[in-house]
Amino acid sequence: MKARRHARILELIQERVVETQQELADLLRAEGMQVTQATVSRDIKELHLVKVPAGGGRYRYAPPSDGTAVPAKERLARLLREVVLGVDASEHTIVVKTLAGTASAAGEAVDRMGWPEVIGTVAGDNTLLLIIKPKSAVDEVLRRLRDAMGR
Repeated sequence: MKARRHARILELIQERVVETQQELADLLRAEGMQVTQATVSRDIKELHLVKVPAGGGRYRYAPPSDGTAVPAKERLARLLREVVLGVDASEHTIVVKTLAGTASAAGEAVDRMGWPEVIGTVAGDNTLLLIIKPKSAVDEVLRRLRDAMGR
């Protein structure tokens, strides 16, 4: 079911301009799929869809391999700038406070940065924990996080 839905989402965003999660959910429902906005939101994340310019100041969903997409590191940094409220550290752990409901997305962004010192992330609703190894790398990871956020 999920694989079929994912395949159809990819087809839909290549066939037409889809600007919002609601629009995508409506298209899927029109084809008889029972989806919620939350399901579509998870699908978008799992498929790593991105928003790209559609002309006229509008944006549409596109697969990540679309040549018009913003480079990955820049997208990740923009996400962190938009959702992170603050960072702090204790021992091997960095605590990242985010806007409500965005810790998981911030965790995915950090995971995709590929920093070898970050051996794991755990996300709640508005808090992300980064586990750092070795402990001496905590300050360097904090610096990279702040740089990515433009702070």
